[in-house]
Amino acid sequence: MPAAAFPSSFCFSSHKLSVSPLNSQQPNTFLAAKPKSLFHKHPLYTPLHSTLSSQIKEKILCLEIMGVDAGKALSQNPSLHSVTLESIHSVISFLQSKGIHQKDFAKIFGMCPKILTSDVKADLIPVFSFLSEDLKIPDQNFRRVINKCPRLLASSAKDQLKPALFYLQRLGFKDLEALAYQDSALLVSSVEKTLIPKLKYLQSLGFSRSETVGMVLRCPALLTFSIENNLKPKFEYFSGEMQRKVEELKDFPQYFGFSLEKRIKPRYVETVQSGKNVALPLMLKATDDEFKELLREEGG
Repeated sequence: MPAAAFPSSFCFSSHKLSVSPLNSQQPNTFLAAKPKSLFHKHPLYTPLHSTLSSQIKEKILCLEIMGVDAGKALSQNPSLHSVTLESIHSVISFLQSKGIHQKDFAKIFGMCPKILTSDVKADLIPVFSFLSEDLKIPDQNFRRVINKCPRLLASSAKDQLKPALFYLQRLGFKDLEALAYQDSALLVSSVEKTLIPKLKYLQSLGFSRSETVGMVLRCPALLTFSIENNLKPKFEYFSGEMQRKVEELKDFPQYFGFSLEKRIKPRYVETVQSGKNVALPLMLKATDDEFKELLREEGG
């Protein structure tokens, strides 16, 4: 199959990208959708067109074709300035060989431009080995997991993913499937800087360690919430304004997953105005119509 007739055909030629049987059914129409004029109008190109090297121009165009903001990517990952086009191509080809589709690149590289300058052998292969051997993810599900959490590809299997999995399993996380498909953000969270401090903060609210562990096992998202922007203000409102007992949080840790301004405060105010005492889960989980009906029933 001939390469697409486009200035960046080196990076995105169909015969170079179609490296896996998994993607053989995908026609490589990637280039036809992006007119060349977009490249010439790009803010990084126009003011510097006389000084930009041909390699940088190629990289900008390649990123824009994939739907990635080139300016943002180059700013977040300065290494893109010096990495070779061959290296970028090897990353793209490898990911496609693992079942990642062309249409996924905008999200993956947009969120983590660091991936574009990864070393396939040293960085990416160990990540996929971790997914396969440690998380027991079948090859055909790699795409689902990576799209759920692109940061997996930017994480060290040895220094980040394996230690995080070990720590989570020690806490009691047994469901590998749930970790892979639902709670993968925990795997890219630092054990020392994120997971342990959040566990300690929850304990400081008045829970024992076993109670705290039980809470995070029922609501793993607790370990992804910011202490300062989420856990702390919600607990202060819970214990101060609402004057509720911490035992309720032990039974319903999902409380921290609701918006303070859009859900917790409005629902609490309506409850107070109705003069009723509504259980925390009922107050927050009910739809608007269900909540109004709940207050009417309580009133009856």
